[in-house]
Amino acid sequence: MSHHHREPESILSLRVRALESLLVEKRLVASEAVDRIVSAYEEDIGPHNGAKVVARAWVDPAYKQRLLADGTEAIEELGFGGVDLRVVENTPGVHNLVVCTLCSCYPHALIGLPPTWYKSFEYRSRAVREPRVVLREFGVELPENTEIRIWDSSAELRYLVLPERPAGTEQLSETELADLVTRDSMIGVAVVRPPRAEVGAASRRGAGAE
Repeated sequence: MSHHHREPESILSLRVRALESLLVEKRLVASEAVDRIVSAYEEDIGPHNGAKVVARAWVDPAYKQRLLADGTEAIEELGFGGVDLRVVENTPGVHNLVVCTLCSCYPHALIGLPPTWYKSFEYRSRAVREPRVVLREFGVELPENTEIRIWDSSAELRYLVLPERPAGTEQLSETELADLVTRDSMIGVAVVRPPRAEVGAASRRGAGAE
């Protein structure tokens, strides 16, 4: 897959930092304000959008079918656009992992700003070469018979992982389900965990059965 960019990302990053410094120096914007905006986009706005997409797919089989068939069109139904997207589904036998081997192509509008590790050469190379080891380092232990599929994002097409819905969440609302979905689970380096209360209840039920 080709990755076409007008300029190397490192140059763009330098220019952005230079522009920020100039704006701060001229007191047109406060550095703290920039940090707050970046933090909000990285931790709240972006992942929140992707989480809505995932939760809708979990509760609406027809929407899930449309999402897997044409991610770009399906996310537009929820008001999210501006990205050519393919959605890949995790199942009990298949785990998907997204990487951009040449740069850091990423569906910003859905899951926010890319984390530093996603842009690192180490992740970009090792995710392809030894994905099971990389996942283990992120705390994801998969059965040996689970197939791991690697998806290489590009400027032309971005990928989003549809994580498995955790067990014990049948009574949760769509909004509550969205709260469980993390940025990392939509990249594929994490799985979605059930709410702590559900985990605790399951543990107590197990203990009572002994």
